[in-house]
Order: sequence, then structure tokens, then C-alpha cells
Amino acid sequence: MSEAKTSANPLFLREEELRQGIELLFFAYRDFTSEADAMLAKHKFGRAHHRVIYFVGRHPRISVSDLLDILAITKQSLSRVLSQLVTDGFIIQHRGPRDGRQRLLELTEQGVEMERQLTEAQRRRFARAYREAGAEAVEGFRKVMLGIVDDPARERFAQSRRDGGRERDQ
Repeated sequence: MSEAKTSANPLFLREEELRQGIELLFFAYRDFTSEADAMLAKHKFGRAHHRVIYFVGRHPRISVSDLLDILAITKQSLSRVLSQLVTDGFIIQHRGPRDGRQRLLELTEQGVEMERQLTEAQRRRFARAYREAGAEAVEGFRKVMLGIVDDPARERFAQSRRDGGRERDQ
């Protein structure tokens, strides 16, 4: 990979700057997930399990329907992962208070600990990068990431900003 340029003019992005951005995202994602992948492998879990654990931890008692919306996966895919997490004692399912057919998901104590360990490794990585980059770069990064994600996710974070920085509850 060639050395990243620091003075790209966003009005005149060249192919090389765009390619470097794509490449950096690939490498960043690889390294961002590496520690979590190793922890997950000990339980024979994959990244889908990680995403479920993370979002159930972020939104205790999230409905299966809302989780499907966030993850943008099929019911069948979620069912396979969720069944394993419930069987292995990481997630508990509650009936909805108004509709007994609704399933609300919550991490067990074991799930909370797993989510804490997985997130801590990634949080440290973000904290270091944010400290080194500075506040202006952090805001620029946020804008770039929002520019990459599709509208439903973008709205989720716009709402978070209106709510004082907390991601909206489901």
C-alpha cells in the first residue's frame, strides 16, 4: 500500500485518494475485528454473533423485529445465531408486555460480560485513534462514515445527535 496523503483536496479527489480510502477501510476493519474474532472463536461464534450481542447490549429488551431492521438480515439467519446465543446462555428472551408473540431480547450476565470484553477491545482502538487524530478529525471521520452508510442508518445517527449523543432506543 502506498503512503497515505494528508492534503487531499476533497473537491478534486483523484482515483488514488479514493482507492487509498477503500484500502484503509479494509485494513481498519480487519484490525478492528481481529481481537473480537479471537474471543468469539473460543465460543465457536462468528461476527454475526458479535453483532447480535452488541446490539442487544446497546438496546436491552430490543424486539426481534427491531434487531432484524438494524442488522438487515433474514429471519432465518438471525434465528440460527439467536438460537445458539440463547442455548449457550448469552441471551434471554422475554414475551412482549402487550403482545405475547413479541420476543424481547436481553443479555444475560454472561452476555453482558462477553459484550463488555468484545467492546472494550474495540473501544480502546477507537479511543487511541481519536486521541491521536484530534477533535476536528473525529468529526470529519464521523461525516465520512455517515456519507458511506445508507439512509436508514444515517437517520439513526442523526436522531442520536438530536438526543444528545445517545443512539436512539428501539
